[in-house]
Amino acid sequence: MKPTIDRPRATIRRSALLAALVGLAAFSASAQQAVLPAPQGVLGLNASASVEVAKDLLTITFTATREGTDAATVQTQLKQALDAALAEARKAARPEQVEVQTGNFSLYPRYAAKGAINGWQGTAELVVQGRDMAAISQLSGRISTMTIGRVNYGLSREATQKVEAEVTAQAIKRFQAQATEMARHFGYQEATVREVNVQTNEVGSIPIAPKTYMRAAAAQMDEALPVEAGKSTVTATVSGTVQMK
Repeated sequence: MKPTIDRPRATIRRSALLAALVGLAAFSASAQQAVLPAPQGVLGLNASASVEVAKDLLTITFTATREGTDAATVQTQLKQALDAALAEARKAARPEQVEVQTGNFSLYPRYAAKGAINGWQGTAELVVQGRDMAAISQLSGRISTMTIGRVNYGLSREATQKVEAEVTAQAIKRFQAQATEMARHFGYQEATVREVNVQTNEVGSIPIAPKTYMRAAAAQMDEALPVEAGKSTVTATVSGTVQMK
């Protein structure tokens, strides 16, 4: 007679053995991690550098507002104002120097006290941006169907990339110099980078209050907008840890 095998019991024993092996492996790994010595000679550092640069980008947003009792009429008036301003702006358009694009165009109802619609109001925008500030300033005096809503000065993409590269290189050099100097103070010969993080930011791109220029535009529409771009500060910060040896 062949011996019988209790299969459920054999399966339970194998599962118990496998679980024990897995637990032993996890315990062994935890024990190895527990006995690993903490990193020695690790130093955290932070270094930064800043560069002040003249803003080279001017952005003017022209706006037109119309209202009336008929939505179609208001929309037509806005379109006419935008078309006239756009035609004038296109005459001065040049790639990167004077670039033109339409902005927000919206039409919405006005409500009476009892909730009924008693009219319509709409706005349209034209955005002119570029590095030729003189040409954009002169253009602002020739656009008569829209008023100046917002004025912004900033850095162009090319200027930003160039300045960020320069200021980042300066911050990295300062980080490296600090690492070497501090390592020597602590009695080490050198320091190598473990982790590092580089960040850049620009300070100084503040929009000009729109009401000031809207009043000036209404009073002297035929005159060019006075421009004074000012300067912007670009800062790079390098932070991280080094291993002193």
